[in-house]
Amino acid sequence: MRAAVLHGREDVRIEDLPEAPLQPGEVRVRIHAALTCGTDLKVFRRGYHARMLTPPCTFGHELSGTISEVHPETADWHVGDRVVAANSAPCGTCPTCRRNQPNLCDDLLFLNGAYAQSIVIPARLTQRNLHRIADSTPFAHAALTEPLACVVQGIHDLRLHPAEHLLVLGAGPIGLMAAVLARHHGCQVTLVGRDGPRLDHARSLGIDDIRINRASEGIDCPDLPSGSFDAVFEAVGKPSVWEATPDLVRKGGRINLFGGCPAQTSVRFDTGRLHYSALTLLASFHHTPETIREALQCIESGVVAAPHFINASIPLSRLPAHFQAMATGNQAVKTLVEVDG
Repeated sequence: MRAAVLHGREDVRIEDLPEAPLQPGEVRVRIHAALTCGTDLKVFRRGYHARMLTPPCTFGHELSGTISEVHPETADWHVGDRVVAANSAPCGTCPTCRRNQPNLCDDLLFLNGAYAQSIVIPARLTQRNLHRIADSTPFAHAALTEPLACVVQGIHDLRLHPAEHLLVLGAGPIGLMAAVLARHHGCQVTLVGRDGPRLDHARSLGIDDIRINRASEGIDCPDLPSGSFDAVFEAVGKPSVWEATPDLVRKGGRINLFGGCPAQTSVRFDTGRLHYSALTLLASFHHTPETIREALQCIESGVVAAPHFINASIPLSRLPAHFQAMATGNQAVKTLVEVDG
C-alpha cells in the first residue's frame, strides 16, 4: 500500500509498505478520506510525538472508509461496512476510566496511519471506538468526527446555558466548530481571529459577530468588551492568549483553555482577578467514546455542516509539500487527502 511515512523533523516520504496481517479482534479499513490536522502539523514540525509516534512511522489520525478484511475471530464487523475510526480507545479499567474520565485513560491506545491506502484497526478500538456511518454520509464528512468530538468534550466541560454569551478565541477548525456547537446550544457567540480566509468561512457558517485580532501575540481588539462574556473558549494555544482570558469574562465566568501551548511554556495570571471574581479555569483534553458518538450524530444530522470545514483537497503524493505550506501559514480550514491520488 502507499502511505506517508514520517522519518523525522519535516521529513515525510510517500512509500510502498506491506500490509500487516490481522490479529484476533482486528479489521482492516480501506481509507476513503483522510483530513489534515493541526496536531499532525506539530508532528511534522517536531518529527515525532512523545506519546504516540516514533519515526519512521505512518501518521495522520482523521479517517473514514470501508472494512476490507475481518479477522475470523473478530465479531460484529463485516467486509463492506462503512466506518469511521476514532484515533484512540481507553482501557476501561484504570482508575481514571473508573472515574468516568476515559479521555484521561492511563493506558490510552492511540491509532495513527490515516495518510495511507489502508489501516489496521486494533481490537480494543474495534470494540470501543469504531462506528458505522450512514450510506448517505460522505466519507470526508465522517472523517471530521474525531476533531469534532474533542470540541464536543470542550463545550460539555464549559457547561454552557442557552442565551449565554460565549467568546471564541481562534478561527481555525476547532474555534469554528466550537462556535457552531455553541450556537446550536442557543448561545450568543462572538468570534475573534486573525484577518483572512478563515474569517470568511466563519461568515459562511452564519457567525456574524466577528472581531479581528490585530496582535501577533495576545489579544488586540479595541472593540471587544472586556469583562462581559459568560464564558471563553480559547482555541489558539499561545501562552499570551491564555493570559488574556481572565479579563474577558464577567464575575463568575468560565474559561476553557482548550488550545495546547508549546511544550515547557508557562503562564501567569492576576491572582486577585481569579480569586475575587470567582473565575473558573479549566482545560479540556481529547475525547471519549460518548463524545465520538455525539460528534458523528452532529455530522449526520446536519448540526455541523461538514462541507464548510473542508475547503481544499490534494492527492497523497502532494502531502509532504502541503505540510510545508501549512508550516508557512496555509489558511485552509481542513484539507482532504485523497489517498488513492
